Amino acid sequence: MDPDAVRDRAGDLPAEPGVYQFLARESRGRSASGGDAGSGDSGDGSAGAVPTGTGPVEGDTDLAETDSYERVLYVGKAVDLRDRVRSYADPRSERIRRMVAEAESVEVAVTDTETQALLLEANLIKRHRPRYNVRLKDDKSYPLVQLTDHEFPRVEITRDPDPGATVFGPFTDKGRLETVVKAVRETYGLRGCSDHKFENRDRPCLDHDIGLCSAPCVPETDVDREAYVGDAEAVERFFEGETGALADPIRREMEAAAGDQHFERAANLRDRLDAVEAIHGEAGDAVASEGRHEDAERERAVDVLGVAVEGERATVARLHSEDGKLVDRERHTLDAPEGERAGAVLAAFIAQFYAERELPDAVLCSDHPDDADLETWLEREGVALRVPGAGREATLVDLALKNARRRDRRDDEGRALADALGLDSRVERIEGFDVSHAQGKSAVGSDVTFVDGEPEKSDYRRKKLDDENDDYANMRSLVRWRADRAVSGRDERPDPDLLLIDGGEGQLGAARDALDAAGWDVPAVALAKDEELVVTPTGVYDWPDDAGHLHLLQRARDEAHRFAVQYHQTLRDDVSTVLDDIDGIGPETRKRLLRRFGSVENVRSASREELETVDGVGARTAATLAERL
Repeated sequence: MDPDAVRDRAGDLPAEPGVYQFLARESRGRSASGGDAGSGDSGDGSAGAVPTGTGPVEGDTDLAETDSYERVLYVGKAVDLRDRVRSYADPRSERIRRMVAEAESVEVAVTDTETQALLLEANLIKRHRPRYNVRLKDDKSYPLVQLTDHEFPRVEITRDPDPGATVFGPFTDKGRLETVVKAVRETYGLRGCSDHKFENRDRPCLDHDIGLCSAPCVPETDVDREAYVGDAEAVERFFEGETGALADPIRREMEAAAGDQHFERAANLRDRLDAVEAIHGEAGDAVASEGRHEDAERERAVDVLGVAVEGERATVARLHSEDGKLVDRERHTLDAPEGERAGAVLAAFIAQFYAERELPDAVLCSDHPDDADLETWLEREGVALRVPGAGREATLVDLALKNARRRDRRDDEGRALADALGLDSRVERIEGFDVSHAQGKSAVGSDVTFVDGEPEKSDYRRKKLDDENDDYANMRSLVRWRADRAVSGRDERPDPDLLLIDGGEGQLGAARDALDAAGWDVPAVALAKDEELVVTPTGVYDWPDDAGHLHLLQRARDEAHRFAVQYHQTLRDDVSTVLDDIDGIGPETRKRLLRRFGSVENVRSASREELETVDGVGARTAATLAERL
């Protein structure tokens, strides 16, 4: 775009808060999984919208309608979209000048507040990984809530909304959001299951038994579609800001429970009501804005951030202290466009890192974050932001800087592994796969993630496989499942630098067949247990026992094995059948037990006195339950 085109586009934009995206057109030939880093996690290179605020996004152009072959170059936020976009007619740096010259269009999404613009910007950067933004690797985006457009809509928390869904958010407090969505489902009975589960039920599932779902999936519940859709519309009104749509029925139920002297139930409902009434925050915002602590004088939790920028890579070291004691330290890598200042890197890190983590009471930085909106958000959240110049705090910042600048063992392992396998760049992210079954029964697969040599447990996945006594077929099915999700953009995790298969040539061959069939271009190797040989498509390596890069593969392989075996054992030990077979426990009593305690595990841990409070459970039945479970 030339300066005149930028000015003309800016003149059409509203003078309101929001997010803008500079886009460039892609050729039609690009595969769904390929492309440069700017194509984003969605895999299709599109600039799809992530709605924000307390309802669907208002925008000059609906971002969800952007051409599938338009690529996001840059995402930014603004208090005034018109003024901010107009400023790009005279770019402030050579990097931004190149970006504007490459761009062909600008699309925007209007938000209710500057804070929502900040959160939406972080979400879009995570999703599309635009080339000209600072991007924190392997981190989470802010959670959203979606109501799907099915015949019987599904309500769920997501970071990657379905096409056609009505989406609300972003939200900063995921724990509170989970409480609210559970309250929504208990009050209105909306389903939360996947399409596959919904379409293949022949009887109600556990969610129905414990009162979370009306079970529209089966005829026996005789759920009226018009009534169900009416309930979904009430949920939509709640997330659009009508708090009473959910708060009023919870309050009535709480008062009834208290009147019946069911005080534990009333207390639970009170806590749920607090979460529901707080979810919109002050003035209807869809982000939590209350202070962190009533005692503002005391900073119990403090994060110290130091940043080092080297070329197009930046490292942020984070030291975490609680009550004056240093309790944790970690390092994070970011993609930083050439010439990006340390302050801009820190601003991007803070917004993206705290996407769903609890904010500390104070953040100490080596450089001042280059973002006034970020400072406003932190201030609203009750978080102090300081750049200390002397004293103990300055010493901590110096320590964080030293950690950011050092090269550690894990860095060397990733580089050595890339060199040994002939890969172009350091291996930072590994996904390990293994399958487990008992002669074909209860077959499962694991998919674990290691980042910089350490397990990233929030990115672990597991899958129940078809019962088949064939390790190769099971591995092929597991890897194909992961590959299909990556190619279609349904997996929110970034593509790994390497896939590690637990096994030998046969398992690796099965995995590569799955990758080829799905069209997912990711390098894969296998590690056999007996002789610790590394199997690749071009040969077999016998690395020294003390090689650090071999140890890295062994850790990922062993963790994938542990996670698969653990899941397999869980499926084999299906305690729900024990509950079903206990004398005196019929279907209705089973429902009451699960509704009261929430799960079979909680029934197992309940005392006999607690069991006897459930209608239909007497002393004899309680004793039998305690013995059998």
